[in-house]
Amino acid sequence: MAYWQNWSGKLSQKLEAVHFVRSVEDISAIIRDLAPGERVRVAGAGHSHAPLVIGGERILDLGGFSGVKNTDVHHQRARISAGTPIYTLGQALHSSGLALRNQGDIDRQSLGGACATGTHGSGRALQNLSANIESVQLIDGEGCLRELSRDSLGEDFDAVKVGLGAFGVVTEIEMNCREAFKLREVSFQRTGDELVANLHQMMQTHERFEFFWQPRQDQGLVKTMAETDDAPEYPIAKEGERCGWNYEVLPNHRPHLHTEMEYSVAAADGPACFAEIRDLLMNTFTEVQWPVEYRTLARDDAWLSNAYERETVTISVHQDVRVNESDYYAACESIFKAYQGRPHWGKVHYLDGENLASLYPKWRDWWRLRDHLDPRGIFLNDFLARVRPKR
Repeated sequence: MAYWQNWSGKLSQKLEAVHFVRSVEDISAIIRDLAPGERVRVAGAGHSHAPLVIGGERILDLGGFSGVKNTDVHHQRARISAGTPIYTLGQALHSSGLALRNQGDIDRQSLGGACATGTHGSGRALQNLSANIESVQLIDGEGCLRELSRDSLGEDFDAVKVGLGAFGVVTEIEMNCREAFKLREVSFQRTGDELVANLHQMMQTHERFEFFWQPRQDQGLVKTMAETDDAPEYPIAKEGERCGWNYEVLPNHRPHLHTEMEYSVAAADGPACFAEIRDLLMNTFTEVQWPVEYRTLARDDAWLSNAYERETVTISVHQDVRVNESDYYAACESIFKAYQGRPHWGKVHYLDGENLASLYPKWRDWWRLRDHLDPRGIFLNDFLARVRPKR
């Protein structure tokens, strides 16, 4: 009997097998040999707080699918194996004069897992990772290798970009990149009152803007980043004071084990929603020590993106992995729901299929394409089966 757990150890499962696959042929054979009713899921770095990997009988580990396959400097594109850890991409792309357009607060995830869940960084004009996908190589529910893009699928390709691992096994991703760039990071403190009063102004003034608000001190650490022509400053400084290439400044070290809930709300609603979360922590959940994170995100067209067709801010709450977070998160979720918040697919949420259908206009269309590529339902786990629309 095999065993798998996520990064925090909060999610775990005994399984029939964990397959450490190294080739397309191996994956195809595993899929074709599945017994009736068996299901398989793909594991990346295991950094998700949501039950996306557990809930099937088998897991495929794509760690062997790693590296930049090729780059097209003229068109600013790179074809990358889906199991590639994001922290290895910075220097690899930089050697060709390229960079990811945006990336998340950490870089421990695999590219495939980060794209499948709509992972993002911060920037009012910057979209999430998935929005920059040009094509994917995927092994479908019959074990057949497919090349999927807008040329082959038309507008349906916008379903695949945030795929939750439900369409098949993504083995390669072609990313729309940009020229390599440098960032200078600045940080400063603001009180909770100052944050609430000045959020709109700060969001408009700084293209890359975020903050971590500490509830017990009622203080927020604001970070801004601006592109610069200055030379990188080595050794790289601590978070909030760095100047360097994009991949040296954007990611951060977050070693403390925790759970996380993140919701996205319309950018215009961000300050009011944060004010309610702040009030909840100041007056009800006064024992919570972990910060609230606030970031900006540009709209995109991916059907299950949390920024689908709206300018967005994301608000994240955290709790120590050793503490039961359910009451706290449920209270936060009730606030997020009042603002038509959409959950991050890689974080904790408690929504059912009916709730999700009300938040994503293309929900049923997404499932239509998913069922076409995987008619046997082998890529469905317990969570996906639970939220699947009734036929």
